[in-house]
Amino acid sequence: MIAARREAMNKIVREHYPVENLPEDLRAELGLAKTVKVVIEADEADVKSAARAAAITELLEHRRKLKPSANDSVARVRKLRDEWSR
Repeated sequence: MIAARREAMNKIVREHYPVENLPEDLRAELGLAKTVKVVIEADEADVKSAARAAAITELLEHRRKLKPSANDSVARVRKLRDEWSR
């Protein structure tokens, strides 16, 4: 029997999950049951942290794709030139 899968970003649900695949401490509390419904939810702080990290990564990737304007390039060269002339 294959366990049904439903997933969200911060939650995992497995219906009809085989008890034999669970850790020993959980199996001991379930008696003679053959399958169970397993629900795992991430802590809210971890979810927010992961979402923030993903947003930052997406922003950086977008920024890397942007081409600098001619004015940006000239300003960068002038700044470097000024640093070396000191």
